[in-house]
Amino acid sequence: MGDFETLIIEDGSTLSSKEVVETFADRTKIVYLEKENSGPGDSRNYGMQRASGDYFIILDSDCLLPPHYLESVDDFLSHHYVDCFGGPDAATEHFTDLQKAINYAMTSLLTTGGIRGNKHHVGKFEPRSFNMGLSRKAFSLTGGFGRIHPGEDPDLSIRLWKAGLQTAFVEEAFVYHKRRISWYKYYIQVKKFGQTRAILNRWHKESRKLVHWLPTLFLIGFLFSLGMLVIGQWAFLFVYVAYFLLIFADSKRLNHSSKIGIWSIWAVCIQFYAYGTGFLGATLRLFFSKKEPEALFLKLFFKNKKL
Repeated sequence: MGDFETLIIEDGSTLSSKEVVETFADRTKIVYLEKENSGPGDSRNYGMQRASGDYFIILDSDCLLPPHYLESVDDFLSHHYVDCFGGPDAATEHFTDLQKAINYAMTSLLTTGGIRGNKHHVGKFEPRSFNMGLSRKAFSLTGGFGRIHPGEDPDLSIRLWKAGLQTAFVEEAFVYHKRRISWYKYYIQVKKFGQTRAILNRWHKESRKLVHWLPTLFLIGFLFSLGMLVIGQWAFLFVYVAYFLLIFADSKRLNHSSKIGIWSIWAVCIQFYAYGTGFLGATLRLFFSKKEPEALFLKLFFKNKKL
């Protein structure tokens, strides 16, 4: 495996990492760059513009790498070169039960179609920026990440496809991704995911898929099943009960914990409600308004900064 450098981008942190970074200076080529907080996408672009290599691996500060990560990436690109790749995220045994439950809800084939962390994912794979590889060529062609956040990573993936470049899923290049540490923060994050997906559908009409509507349809179906109870029809509700039991059983099998299995049901409910309402609300606002997304959703966009 060839030489590599590590760039640490400190973008507005109140607790500096400079002293920690300096302890590694005699062991590896490492560069510490400090800047104001202008959004994760802009900070990643800032780092790539100052990197010396021809291929960038982008990682978030809440991710832990297994020892084989770089070797897995190098091996994959040596045999199946692509200009952008992504890997799955997993949870270690040291994560909290809440983090494990959220990790299940966000990565399971039963909940998200495996689009974030499963080789059997549905449709084209959209690498996520907490674990993404990007060539200098791809960065130059697209200009890197946009101002939207969250949603800057699927937006980049779609623009890469439009430029004729390919993305790939590297199963062995997984990271241990620490999830949100509270149900409320998780709810807010997923609601923003739903809102930004509606914006991406506005920008990239060819990327619209029925799967984006599934959380909303799930909620509508659940309300319908409750309404059917008035006339004594239980069959529709039993479908949801069966689904939740399946979630419990699958999560318990993977995490070896009944508690995490139960919490996974709650995580899935929050995920579907937050994403479904966020997506539907944003879709309706975009449909009935003549304003651009940047004007309607100010909190989802960072201001442009000079790199």
